[in-house]
Amino acid sequence: MRLLIAEDARKVAEVVAFGARMTWPDCDVTIAGDGEEALRRFEEEQPDLVVLDVGMPPPDGFEVCRRIREVSQVPILMLTVRDATVDKVRALDLGADDYLTKPFDHVELLARLRALVRRASNGKPESSVPTFATDDLSLDFARHELRVRGEVVRLTAIEYRLLEEIVRHSGITLTHKFLLERVWGPECVGDVHYLKVFVRRLRQKLGDDPEHPRYIHTVWGTGYRFDPPH
Repeated sequence: MRLLIAEDARKVAEVVAFGARMTWPDCDVTIAGDGEEALRRFEEEQPDLVVLDVGMPPPDGFEVCRRIREVSQVPILMLTVRDATVDKVRALDLGADDYLTKPFDHVELLARLRALVRRASNGKPESSVPTFATDDLSLDFARHELRVRGEVVRLTAIEYRLLEEIVRHSGITLTHKFLLERVWGPECVGDVHYLKVFVRRLRQKLGDDPEHPRYIHTVWGTGYRFDPPH
C-alpha cells in the first residue's frame, strides 16, 4: 500500500499519515509540501491512493488532480478549507473520487480512505453474467472494462461502480439514495451532487448526449435509469 499525501500543513499531513499507518501497518507514506513535488513524487512512486490539499503552493490541488487524471485512475481524496458546493463539484469534475472539508473528523477521514481502497480493489458484486453488451457498448464485469464502439474507455473505480450498478439494474429506475448508498456508502446518501457530477462524467465517456441520452436517463426528482438501445 503506497499513499501520497500532498499537503503544505505538515501537522495535518502527519495526522493523515499516522492514521494510514494505523489502518495499514505496512503502508508506505510519502508527503509532498507543494504541487510540483506532488507531481514528481507521483510519477516516481506510482501510489495506490492520493490525498490532495486544494490550497497547497502551486500548482494547487485542483491542477494536480487534473494532471494525475490524465495518466492514472488512482483513487483521489481532496482536502480543503472551502465548503462551497461549487468547489466540491469542481473537484469531482476534475476527477477526484471524494472530498472532505477542513477541519475534519479523523475517524471520518480514515473511513473515507478505507472506502476508496475497498472500492478500487474488490468492490464488484457477484454475478454469473460476465459481460453486458449492446451494438456499440460492452461492460466486462470480470475485468472492470468498458468498451465503446470497440475502444477501451478508462474509468475510475467509482465511475465503474456507478456504471455497473446502473447497468445491472437495466430498465429499473434507481433512486438517488439507493445509488449513493451502494456506490459511496451510507454516510453519503445526502450528497446528490456526487451523483450529478459522476453521471455527467459517465455520459461524456459513453458519448451520451445529456439532452437526448441513449443510455443513462434522468428520472426527475427520483434518480436514474439505464435503457440500452434496441
